[in-house]
Amino acid sequence: MSQPNDHAHGNRGDGEDGGGSSPHGQRRAHGRAHGAGEREPSLKMRMEREELMLRQRYEYASIANDILIALWFLAGSVMFFFTAWQTAGTWCFVIGSVELLVRPVIRLARRIHLQRRHGGGYAHESPQDF
Repeated sequence: MSQPNDHAHGNRGDGEDGGGSSPHGQRRAHGRAHGAGEREPSLKMRMEREELMLRQRYEYASIANDILIALWFLAGSVMFFFTAWQTAGTWCFVIGSVELLVRPVIRLARRIHLQRRHGGGYAHESPQDF
């Protein structure tokens, strides 16, 4: 029976220690020594981490774009209260409208980037995707 802390110390509870522990508390995976409790990440885990980072970058770009849209339209609305500022307010609306076009461009770029990364077979959409 495995102990509660076996997994924290590299023991999987199945008689294997998960990487060939050396007498000095270091593990070896594929011929390389690692510090105690440290394991070389698998290729799949690295790819998933990179994909997560990629998704987060596009999400941050989308959030920044949404904030800019709000600021342009807010500024344009306030400027429309004053006759002298109406032309500048109109330009704020035009810039905000261009920012509205940027939103689907960000989504399309993200989708293309992920499809290229997965060799064209990418269909992992989430309801949380922006």
